Amino acid sequence: MAIVMQHLVNGISLGSLYALIAIGYTMVYGILRLINFAHGDIVMMAAYFAYFGIAAFHVPWYITVVVVVALTALMGAGIEKVAYRPLRDAPKTSILISAIGVSYLLENLANYLFSGVPKAFPAIGGLADNIVIGGVSVQMVSLFTPVIVVLLVLGLMFIINKTKLGMAMRAVSKDYEIARVMGIKIDNVISYTFMIGSGLAAIGAILW
Repeated sequence: MAIVMQHLVNGISLGSLYALIAIGYTMVYGILRLINFAHGDIVMMAAYFAYFGIAAFHVPWYITVVVVVALTALMGAGIEKVAYRPLRDAPKTSILISAIGVSYLLENLANYLFSGVPKAFPAIGGLADNIVIGGVSVQMVSLFTPVIVVLLVLGLMFIINKTKLGMAMRAVSKDYEIARVMGIKIDNVISYTFMIGSGLAAIGAILW
């Protein structure tokens, strides 16, 4: 039973991270019908931002988290503006190739700037400490991760269902040509979508 509970705790923690990263991925697909191959690389870049903020520049972790989420959100919006927006009316194959190109660009840029050498992420507070509950060893971060993910999902559901931005997102996902005719600023809505998705990816990278 202890082994079963250990796997259950590990699965809930890891599954929560997968869910958080996947939400940002599917937000983009739900609106643009675009498979954003660069999403995983955005997670990678966010992890590097967090590492250098804490380990190299010794910025307090709570400030680093805010800065990393903001930088990653801006990076997501920048990618959309440079790589995807000019091809919005192009064939889907062109957008797909552009997405793959952005992915390779980020991978090789990170490899060039940061090298491929594994780096040990510094412990944040007591989150890396292990506690034993009923014979099950649990990291503190594994206890907080599902709670943080649930709160973020509830916040995202509120944005999508209860705000004007969320209403615009739902309209664009149905038919962005009609949404444009109805006065919705398509470019702004899609940029905000990329920012939210990239921000969630950044939080997932930090928790990872």
